[in-house]
Amino acid sequence: MSFFRSASALMVQYAHYHRDRRNIATHLLGVPLIFMAIAMMLTQPTWAWGEWALTPAWCLWGLTSLWYLTRGALLLGVATSLVNGLLVACAHGLVPWAIAAGLLAWQAGLGLFVIGWIIQFVGHYFEGKKPAFADDIVGLLVGPMFVVGEVLMALGLLASMRMDIERQAGPAH
Repeated sequence: MSFFRSASALMVQYAHYHRDRRNIATHLLGVPLIFMAIAMMLTQPTWAWGEWALTPAWCLWGLTSLWYLTRGALLLGVATSLVNGLLVACAHGLVPWAIAAGLLAWQAGLGLFVIGWIIQFVGHYFEGKKPAFADDIVGLLVGPMFVVGEVLMALGLLASMRMDIERQAGPAH
């Protein structure tokens, strides 16, 4: 996968590793959990920026959003950025709970990260294939876009992209 390919090309390539419906289902939980876990680990330090608090998690969200929005599929880019923004906000919201439980934010985030990856690897066991990022690190960025795309396609959106994926990677089974 090239870092600068179109959303459609990236989704097709990623789909080659994700055709088993059980694997796709595990990704619907595992990928957002991993993204939120990374955000939780990046909630510190906090820098004051006027009335706002800026953290490495929000910087990561901004950079990834720019990437998603420039892949040539506006609806998918906007939806992925919004979902990821919600996950970053949730990560920040969970920090007080983690502290109340006697954990630092990064410790709670690391625990969620491990759980998310366990869920992912269960899915890839069903699939019988390694994760996409094993062949190309860009797959780590494509995962959240793929999950959001799957939801949008289930809602009847992105029909052209769905046809491209099924024509080139085969239907989900």
